[in-house]
Amino acid sequence: MAAVPKAESAKWKMVSCDPDKCTGCTVCEYICSLTKDNAFSSQKSRIRTMRLHPLINISIACRLCTPAPCVTACPRDALTQSEQTGVIMIDDDKCDGCSWCIEACDYGAITLHPELKKVRICDLCEKEKDGPRCVKWCPEEALDFVTKEVLSQKARITVTKKLFKEAMEAAGLKV
Repeated sequence: MAAVPKAESAKWKMVSCDPDKCTGCTVCEYICSLTKDNAFSSQKSRIRTMRLHPLINISIACRLCTPAPCVTACPRDALTQSEQTGVIMIDDDKCDGCSWCIEACDYGAITLHPELKKVRICDLCEKEKDGPRCVKWCPEEALDFVTKEVLSQKARITVTKKLFKEAMEAAGLKV
């Protein structure tokens, strides 16, 4: 598959998590498994909640990389990336569960279905008319459905605020 132009990939939306809001409740995992597999099982979820520190949690879903290392790593050509949405699509007939794509993913966003032994990647609930269920059901509103551009802008604002606060404190001024 040809590389997607950066301008196009900047328009793709993805699920993003704010670790300042995430409590690690795993509601996102359970609503995902219920939506996709009609089961309450975090092992069948396409989003993962991770505890980074006793007080810091984050949920991780596919980051829609360009080019996608998981697609490149697949020896069976079971993975393809949509040029319109960036979603990684899985051909279950070709996937043999070798897990090379799991190893290639820098974010840990790919899982192996415990029973089917096929990989699972967030598809942004493409068949749902109102977007990803995990975003809708997050009780803390820690998940958002945003473009990479918006996510980058939020990160820049957060860093700028932190630097401003540190500069003010270093100057002995109250913030």
